Amino acid sequence: MTNNANTYSAKPPLGGLGVWKANWEESKKRYLDWWNQKGIVLTMWEHIEKDGAPYANIPAPAPAKDWSQFWFDPQWRAEYLHYTMSRNSYKADILPVANTQLGPGSMGAILGANLEGREDTIWIRESEDFDGKIVFDENNKWWKLHLDLLKACKAKAQGKYFVGCPDLMEGLDVLASLKGSDNVLMDMMLDSDAILQQLQAVNDVYFKVFDQIYDIINENGEMAFCYFSIWGPGKVSKLQSDISIMFSEDDFRTFVQPFLREQCNKIDYTLYHLDGVDAIRHLDAILELENLNAVQWTPGVGQPQGGNACWYDLYKKILAGGKSIMANWVTLDELEPLLDNVGNQGLNIQVDFHSEREIDEALTIIEKYR
Repeated sequence: MTNNANTYSAKPPLGGLGVWKANWEESKKRYLDWWNQKGIVLTMWEHIEKDGAPYANIPAPAPAKDWSQFWFDPQWRAEYLHYTMSRNSYKADILPVANTQLGPGSMGAILGANLEGREDTIWIRESEDFDGKIVFDENNKWWKLHLDLLKACKAKAQGKYFVGCPDLMEGLDVLASLKGSDNVLMDMMLDSDAILQQLQAVNDVYFKVFDQIYDIINENGEMAFCYFSIWGPGKVSKLQSDISIMFSEDDFRTFVQPFLREQCNKIDYTLYHLDGVDAIRHLDAILELENLNAVQWTPGVGQPQGGNACWYDLYKKILAGGKSIMANWVTLDELEPLLDNVGNQGLNIQVDFHSEREIDEALTIIEKYR
């Protein structure tokens, strides 16, 4: 696969003298091994503040006037991210990646839905006038915001850290953000040919959007993805179909699997976000994706989280299916039992760290298994 040229290359490149992550070369090798079902990555989803002085004396921006500025003002947000990135810890394999997400599933906004900034996240609001046509309008205000935000962040980063790819999403989840989940499910039953055409159109736009984003954010052919904080030497993406908890395995193979397969075939490194116990029934179809590299498990609200012993067999099944695993919200006391029971090959373990002391404790445990 040929990668696009990097129009906004940083100097010096990541991995050189300018990077704020001192052990970046070691972590790169661990991520590469993990994509290939080997070794252990120890990291976390977001970041905590480092001990001691910041990497650089970056001034804090003035407080955001409101949530709209906090999320949707590219220059303010770039300054805010630059400030926080200069103070984050990147110990263990924690990625130096700025989180540029514009809501869970911002592809929907690029195609006509609306974004609403709240204190905790950005909500995707359905398009009231969606006519069933999937049209990529280069003048869409939310698409322009994506480009402006990523360029502003890249200008600040200057090779000190990665600018992450926003959480675009794909497939039926995007259609649900355009016309509502109920309408999507009804169309699957009553007009399957039309929805399959829409899904192919969504995929076609996805690649156009993804490639333009990659051209901005890649660092000498490397990139990072915000959601679950993943990196690779090429194009990298998180894939999902959260709406699939509402339909059968046969429907998954009809309406989801073909479009995921196209993504896995065109993107160098892919992670599938398996969300909720009701989605486990689709795991066999997910493991049938030949070029999928890894599966992330999210148990859901009210369930034991990723380090609990009840998920060991699930992880073993994923590993036996030739995919790496990502276990999230693992606690320190769960690390050793997880490794003892699941093994030490192909694991990305994300711990909810609260201090660098906890990171050091986890590293002491992990080193016994490397």
